[in-house]
Amino acid sequence: MKKLLGVVIVIIMAVLGFAACGIDPSENGGMGNNSSSGGVTNYPPATAINNTLIAYFSCTNTTGTIAQHIATTTKGRLYEIVPETPYTAEDLRYYTGGRADQEQADPTARPQINGGVDGMEKYDVIFLGYPIWHGQAPRIISTFLESYDFLGKTIVPFCTSHSSGIGSSDTNLHSLAPSAEWVSGRRFSSGTSQQTVADWIDSLDLNKSADVSDFDLKSGKNGSAPTVMLNSGYEMPIVGLGTYSLQGDTCRQSVLSALSQGYRLIDTAHMYGNEREIGEAIRQSGVPREEIFVITKIYPGEQFANPEKAIQESLDKLDIGYIDMMLLHHPGANDVKAYLAIEKFVAQGKIRSIGLSNWYIEEIDDFISKVNITPALIQNEIHPYYQEQTVVPYMHSLGIVMQAWYPLGGRGHTSALLSDNTITQIAKSHNKSAAQVILRWHLQRGVVVIPGSSNPAHILENISIFDFELSDSEMDAIAALERNEKHDWY
Repeated sequence: MKKLLGVVIVIIMAVLGFAACGIDPSENGGMGNNSSSGGVTNYPPATAINNTLIAYFSCTNTTGTIAQHIATTTKGRLYEIVPETPYTAEDLRYYTGGRADQEQADPTARPQINGGVDGMEKYDVIFLGYPIWHGQAPRIISTFLESYDFLGKTIVPFCTSHSSGIGSSDTNLHSLAPSAEWVSGRRFSSGTSQQTVADWIDSLDLNKSADVSDFDLKSGKNGSAPTVMLNSGYEMPIVGLGTYSLQGDTCRQSVLSALSQGYRLIDTAHMYGNEREIGEAIRQSGVPREEIFVITKIYPGEQFANPEKAIQESLDKLDIGYIDMMLLHHPGANDVKAYLAIEKFVAQGKIRSIGLSNWYIEEIDDFISKVNITPALIQNEIHPYYQEQTVVPYMHSLGIVMQAWYPLGGRGHTSALLSDNTITQIAKSHNKSAAQVILRWHLQRGVVVIPGSSNPAHILENISIFDFELSDSEMDAIAALERNEKHDWY
């Protein structure tokens, strides 16, 4: 997939003098957060800035607290820069010739970092935080900056300190990441409020969040669908193969046909009973695993009650290394418990994105406050007779991609929809099929489609929708077909 875009790099440079770390030259002290491994944590959204990394080095938790404020505001990911060899209180005493004094006196010092950022290419904005030591950023910040390619990324430094300003600790770092766009940094004191941090971020005008309703359809070609950037930092194709009711060898052959004809998105679920066959087809296809986006789902009841077991079962059946996205199939008892379990698998790198199926406005408003990672996608029944004209824009406003199951009306209803006079007349004017017109209509309103089929000709037809465009009047005519006619019980 193409290089992921949309990350604003704000380097949180927590400018902490040693006194700001709670370390007085006459007293012992230590860096309270440097004994653990570095890691990434998600926080609930406020004013989202997509694809943001908050990388910070914290002496005490002063910098870490500001970093968390930034994560909460931007919906970014936290990454703590942890030294391979933790700093002791003796290391940090001023003017004793100890380790920190020696490092700060040596511009070439590069303390090693424990761990690293997985998928740095996903981030466009990085907040990098650090304490001020002898008027400068600790040398471990230099190690971090020299460890990655920051081409095209934005770096905004900020620091925490009792008294010292950010000073040259900001500008002296620019040469370590010359390809980045640097934004002037800021100093914060301990106890700075969440609102103060949020106001600062708003003033930077860094909100480059992608519009998840506006697909780049001009970049698509028949047999090669464009992608949409998810709020998780991953890209997903906007046309895929739905596999509901496909079983055994029919399922395998359908997936192989789809992949050979350019599909790179496959949707399945535990309840479909075909995860094993889909995994086999992917492994047999010859298409590199990283080019394929696989969605699966776990179901209410036993799976929600024992989510870790259910998630591992899907991983084992698919046997493709990782799952690109896992959904909760629909609301039910223990749905929050199940979602939080998926979050743990995201932290382990076994699942990349999380979503929901059959969630609506009332459900999402109640649910989203109870979880840590904002859903990247909601998959609902959507078609010209059931358009969700309120739900779709509402989810888009939250930065959540919408995806249609039953995009052609669903089993038992497809023929009626495909023979609708309005749609057939539009199809005739474009020399396209009714199915192609409907699928194009979905895409132009910002809804991802996953039509199901075992017919190779239909599979090809469904991804051949990038050589024509519906006019505004044609879009309006299809919108006027709304009947609020739901074809399934979810």
